[in-house]
Amino acid sequence: MTDHPAIAGTATILVGVDLGLPNFDGELEELGLLAQTAGMTPVARVTCKRRAPDAALFIGSGKADEIKLLAAQTGASEVLFDQSLSPGQQRNLERHLGLPVNDRTFLILEIFAQRARSHEGKLQVELARLQYLSTRLVRRWSHLERQSGGIGMRGGPGEAQIELDRRMIGETIKRTKERLAKVKKQRQTQRRQRERRDAFNISLIGYTNAGKSTLFNALVKARAYAADQLFATLDTTTRQLYLGEAGRSVSLSDTVGFIRDLPHGLVDAFQATLQEAIDADLLLHVVDASNEGYVEQIAQVQRVLTEIGAQDIPQLLVFNKIDALPEDQRPVRLVDEYEIDGVQTPRVFVSAKSLQGLAELRQKLSSVVAASAPVEILSGDIPEIDGAAP
Repeated sequence: MTDHPAIAGTATILVGVDLGLPNFDGELEELGLLAQTAGMTPVARVTCKRRAPDAALFIGSGKADEIKLLAAQTGASEVLFDQSLSPGQQRNLERHLGLPVNDRTFLILEIFAQRARSHEGKLQVELARLQYLSTRLVRRWSHLERQSGGIGMRGGPGEAQIELDRRMIGETIKRTKERLAKVKKQRQTQRRQRERRDAFNISLIGYTNAGKSTLFNALVKARAYAADQLFATLDTTTRQLYLGEAGRSVSLSDTVGFIRDLPHGLVDAFQATLQEAIDADLLLHVVDASNEGYVEQIAQVQRVLTEIGAQDIPQLLVFNKIDALPEDQRPVRLVDEYEIDGVQTPRVFVSAKSLQGLAELRQKLSSVVAASAPVEILSGDIPEIDGAAP
């Protein structure tokens, strides 16, 4: 399967391998969006099926030859895989194709590096990138192959210099972790201050591009950056939200979006940012109701919540972008329940863009905060919905 749009930016071939696992993106739509977010232009898409990855080239020599020919035909200057490649597979592919080869993990790291604005965000991205590149020193430092080992060449090309680079990058990782630890300590101090003020903390979470920042801006009239693209927000932003019916203000935080196969290094590196979700009294789980794959996106968010230890925090589902739904799929009522992992979870339908449903969302939030017992409120009786829903 191939696709040839106009070239603008780094011309890139997208490659996906169906290994029989669930949720394979046969159209490579999300990878294409990620590539465009990073400033690349997909000029061709290639998919194939394999029972298992080829040890040397991941895709096998025949498919690699096909990609090499396709690159010559389309003028592609880079190849991007939807799966994670081992350092050896990446190096072998580059030698075979004569082009730079990167994977989904590297792409997400690059996007995060481009978007991080705060001191904390930049530190987190730097750590994740260093950890990723530390396993690929031989490939990144291929110029060192001009060097030779000692007597008998037992050490191999450039071993001494590569070990020096590995030690240097290891020391940089250590320093970055120490600096992040200080930032995390500062955040803990800020959280303790909020706790002393008896603050109720709500964190906006959800799959990337679900409209979290747009909803955040609509609720608190802030000016957080919002765009129709993946990972528009990387740094946590916190504002006060006044709920009239509850007679008090709450702390509302907009967090980084989740995504399928989020690199584990990023989960670890962004622990300080994701701590906002861990310490929340309520998670406002924003879902793109117009996305046909929203069920799987919800599941992916739940997996990351489990990884960071936030799976037991009460949730309120916000099905956003109902203005983008066909008329016959729009809900008759804006409040109902949706089952997540066997638990009935309250759901509110909204359009952060047109502001439809925001009054109902505020009312639901007010009832939770006023009772100061999210679990009891969230498990209470909620009106049934009549009519179609996504």
